[in-house]
Amino acid sequence: MDPIEILAEFYQPGTGTYNILVQHGTQVADKAVSAAKKVPHLNPDLNFIREAAMLHDIGIFLTHTPELGCTGEHSYVCHGYLGREILESKGLPKHALVCERHVGVGITAQEINRHNLPLPQRDMVPVSIEEQVICFADKFFSKNGNLIVNEKSVEDILRRLEPYGADKVITFQSWVRLFK
Repeated sequence: MDPIEILAEFYQPGTGTYNILVQHGTQVADKAVSAAKKVPHLNPDLNFIREAAMLHDIGIFLTHTPELGCTGEHSYVCHGYLGREILESKGLPKHALVCERHVGVGITAQEINRHNLPLPQRDMVPVSIEEQVICFADKFFSKNGNLIVNEKSVEDILRRLEPYGADKVITFQSWVRLFK
């Protein structure tokens, strides 16, 4: 399975959005594989991590995010579950779960309900070591129209997570201890 071929089914190669997605996916994949190599005792599937990291944001075109060239109708927070639907339809259920579970450091059904988020009422929290390491790596890189993106510091990520609750900070700190 070639994730670039799958991305090209939904994004026109050479466009700004495609280039942003491929660059971001590559950055996340490289960081995730590097982090996963630090936990060989957990037997992470490095090939799967690389594939799923490249595809984790496939659903963004269905969102209304003009700064990324996306003109869909959904809120950006929906890109995870929308990506899940895309990859499930392509027969990639494990990759699909990475899409759904990578947003933030995971979103619970209780949080979806409490904040009235436009998401299906279910837990969308990374479970497998592969899901966790991709979610961890994703926090270090933002997508924007500028293809030059610097890696965020752990301190910056923690600051950005604070408004979402102490539990989010604690989750990310546990990943730092595991993967750094």
